[in-house]
Amino acid sequence: MISVARVTHIPVMVAETVAALQVSAGKTYIDCTLGSGGHAAAILTRSVPGGRLLGLDSDAQAVEAARERLSPFGGAALAVRMNFSQLLIAASLHGFLRVDGILFDLGLASPQLDSSGRGFSFQRDEPLDMRFDDSQELTADYIVNSYSEAELAQLLKKYGEERQSRFIARHIVNSRPIHSSRELALVIERAVGTRERIHPATRSFQALRITVNDELENLSRALPQTLDLLAPGGRLAVISYHSLEDRLVKQFIRRESRDCLCPPEIPVCVCGHIARLRLITPKPLVPTTDEVKDNPRSRSAKLRVAERL
Repeated sequence: MISVARVTHIPVMVAETVAALQVSAGKTYIDCTLGSGGHAAAILTRSVPGGRLLGLDSDAQAVEAARERLSPFGGAALAVRMNFSQLLIAASLHGFLRVDGILFDLGLASPQLDSSGRGFSFQRDEPLDMRFDDSQELTADYIVNSYSEAELAQLLKKYGEERQSRFIARHIVNSRPIHSSRELALVIERAVGTRERIHPATRSFQALRITVNDELENLSRALPQTLDLLAPGGRLAVISYHSLEDRLVKQFIRRESRDCLCPPEIPVCVCGHIARLRLITPKPLVPTTDEVKDNPRSRSAKLRVAERL
């Protein structure tokens, strides 16, 4: 067995993911959210000799870490800095046009949260950046200090499902300028108090990160592209961490598992839609109790799997 470099990030539901993708020697895979390469290493360990993996990530630091971790696999592993919304382009450029499995592990990786210095965590005093890709222009700092109160309230409610979005938005506007993650967390804490089990800034930070990185829109663009890349019998596996992501994935798989999308009141199908996926997990898989104990950040993970017809 090939050994890989030691890293601090603990990938979620590795055994379940490898089993869901039916990883075996000689097959090809795409990891759309490479991170530091934890899932990719597990997939490659099972798929070599003869297997190949293309890993995508828009975070330059993550790609560099993954390249180091996957270096023992040599040419079987290819790590590319590219957003998964450009999945088809990346696959075409690098010769991965008929693959046996595609993985998305959505959300924030531990290194980004713990040590990126980009303000993802409200536990540290870091610049309000929150970009996965530091070449893009929009930052959390710009949103927090430039958006109107109404715009802030809307994004906190839409992407954070924050019930007190208007109240928080008002406090943010009245506390400007705010330039660090800890400053922002304290403003939100003063606005809503600390009565809930989770930190009061959790949902607001999620909303800002999703907005900065266009996460839900990119996922909506990427999922349909998997249908053109998966070989018959190939598997799609998606790990999500909050209801907005999970809802998008669930709706996509359900839609593509049906032959007709016409409303019930139409007696004869006129849409011509043909099912292209077979649902493998009617209910999402979740981490074991032991995994949650060892890695508390896995507690909200849901794994959904489908197979290309």
